[in-house]
Amino acid sequence: MPKRERVMRMSVEQPLWRALTAYRVLTMLYAVGLFATAYDEYDHAGVAIAYYVVLFVWTLATLPRVQSAAACTKRFLAVDLAIALTGILLTPLAVNEQHIQSGGPTLPSIWTAGSVLAYAIKGGWRWAAFASTPVAAANLIERGAPARDTVHNVILVWVASIAIGYVVEVARASERTLARALEIEAATRERERLARDIHDGVLQVLAMVQRRGAVLGGEAAELGRMAGEQEVALRTLVSGGLIPVSRVSEDAAEGAVVRAVEEPSYDEDGPVDLRALLAPYAAAKVSFAEPGAAVLLPRAAAKELAAAVGAALDNVRKHAGEDARAWILVEDEPGEVAVTVRDDGPGIPEGRLAQAEGEGRLGVALSIRGRLRDLGGSAELISVPGQGTEVELKVPKDAKDPRGKAERR
Repeated sequence: MPKRERVMRMSVEQPLWRALTAYRVLTMLYAVGLFATAYDEYDHAGVAIAYYVVLFVWTLATLPRVQSAAACTKRFLAVDLAIALTGILLTPLAVNEQHIQSGGPTLPSIWTAGSVLAYAIKGGWRWAAFASTPVAAANLIERGAPARDTVHNVILVWVASIAIGYVVEVARASERTLARALEIEAATRERERLARDIHDGVLQVLAMVQRRGAVLGGEAAELGRMAGEQEVALRTLVSGGLIPVSRVSEDAAEGAVVRAVEEPSYDEDGPVDLRALLAPYAAAKVSFAEPGAAVLLPRAAAKELAAAVGAALDNVRKHAGEDARAWILVEDEPGEVAVTVRDDGPGIPEGRLAQAEGEGRLGVALSIRGRLRDLGGSAELISVPGQGTEVELKVPKDAKDPRGKAERR
C-alpha cells in the first residue's frame, strides 16, 4: 500500500518558549545573587527576603506555564506581571536612598523582562506594548524622577519586547503559509497517484465497455454510452475537479500541525469559479478544457454565462444531431473571460439565423446574446456549412448583476 504524505510538526515558536523558560530561572537566580552581594544596601532586608521567596517559588512552580502558548493563559500572564510590578514598587521599602539614587537594580531586576516577553510571545507586539507600559510607569515611580538610566532601560524593554512580538507574528504567519503549501503539495501528489491508478484501471475498463457496446448494439450500446459518460466525468474529476480542502493550524504555537476544515461557501455576492459551473456539461461527446487556476466571476455573471453555454449545447443537440461532438474551451484573459463552444455538425446555412428571428424563434438571440448583452459581454457565432459551428462568449470580469439592469429598465 503506498505511503501517504504527512506534515511534520515544526515550529520556530517553540524554541522561544524554551528560551523564555531558561531566562526566567536564570534571571531569578541572578536577582537573588544581586541581593546577596549588596546586602549592606538594604535597610529592610526582611522585605526583600520575603519577596525573593515568593519569586523563587513562583518561578519554579510556573515553569510548565511557559512551555507553550496554550499553557500560558491570560490569567497566568496577569499574575506574573503583577508579581514583577510588586517587586519594583517594593524596592524603595527595602533599600536605602543611596541605592535608588545610584541607579541600583530593583528587587526583580531583569526578571521583569521575562514577564513582558511572555506577553510578546503569547500575543504579539500589541500585547508586548500593553505589558511594557505599566512596567515603565512602575520604574519611574520607584526612581521618583525620570533619570537618564531609568528612561534608557524603560525604552530598551519597550522596543525589545515589541520587536520580539512582531517577529513572533511574522513567524506564525510564515508557518501557516508553509503548512498550507505542504498540505497542497501532499494533496497534489496523492491526486496524481490516484490519477495514475484510475487511468490504468477504471478508465480503461470504461473505455472498453463503451467500444464493445457500440459494436454489439441494442441495450449494450446504451450501456456503452453510459460508460462513456462516466469515463468523461471521472477523467474531469481526476484532472481538475478535486479541490483541496482548507487547512488551518490547530494552535498558533504548533506551526505546521494542521487539520482539515470545510471550505466556506461563497457568499451571495462573492465570486465563484466558472469551472465548477461548466464541468457538469462534460459528457461522452462533450469535451471540457479549462485553465489550471480558478476562473473567478461574480456569481450572477457566472450563472448567466454557464446558462448561455448550456443554451449553445442545446442547439448542438437539436441542430447538429445526437452523434455530433462538442468542445468547451475556457480562457481566462486579463480583463475578461472567454468561453468557446464548438461542434463538428453540418453548420448553419447562411441567413438561417436571421430567418429564425424573423419567424419568432429567438433561441440564439435571447438565450445566448441577450444574456451576455445584459452582462456587458458579447456573443459571436461563426458557422461554415459542412464545417461545424463555433460560438465565442465573452464576459468582462467586472460584469454587473443583470438583475439590477432589469430593475432600472
